Amino acid sequence: MSELGFLFVRMEDGMIIGFIKNMKMKFEDLTHKIIGCAMRVHSVLGSGFQEVIYQRAMTIEMEKQGLSFAREMEMEIYYDNISIGTRRVDFFVENKIMVELKAISKLEDIHLAQAMNYCQAYKLPIGLLINFGSKSLEFKRVYNINHPDNKNYKNDNP
Repeated sequence: MSELGFLFVRMEDGMIIGFIKNMKMKFEDLTHKIIGCAMRVHSVLGSGFQEVIYQRAMTIEMEKQGLSFAREMEMEIYYDNISIGTRRVDFFVENKIMVELKAISKLEDIHLAQAMNYCQAYKLPIGLLINFGSKSLEFKRVYNINHPDNKNYKNDNP
C-alpha cells in the first residue's frame, strides 16, 4: 500500500495522531509487521490478561517475524539537554519505533498523550500505541512532526 486514505488526523503539541492523507508513511512496512504481530497475539489470547502476558506473546511473534527489538528498554529523558530521569519503553523495534502496550478496556486521550510525550522525549519520528484490553485490538500510530524525518508531514498537511 503506497498511499493511505484520510481516516483520522489530529494535531496536538507537535504530534500527529492517525493517518496522513495521500502520504507514504515513514516505516510503513515495519509498523504493519508490528501491528500484524499484535493482531495474531490478540486473535489467540483475546482480551482480559495483564499487560505482561501480551508483552511476552509479542516477544514470541516479533521473533518469529525476524524483527530486532529491545524489551523494557530503559531510555533517558532530557529537559533542556539535562537528564531528568529514565522511562522503560515496552519495546524499541529495529532501533526506530517505540511500541507502548496497554491492556485496558479503552484507550483514552491520556494514553495517547503519554505515547506522544515518549516520542518527543526520545526524539523518535514514530511510535505505536497498542491496546489488547478491548474486545477488538486497538492501535494508534503517533508521529512526532518536530522530528526531521517528518518535516514533509507538517509541510504537506498544514
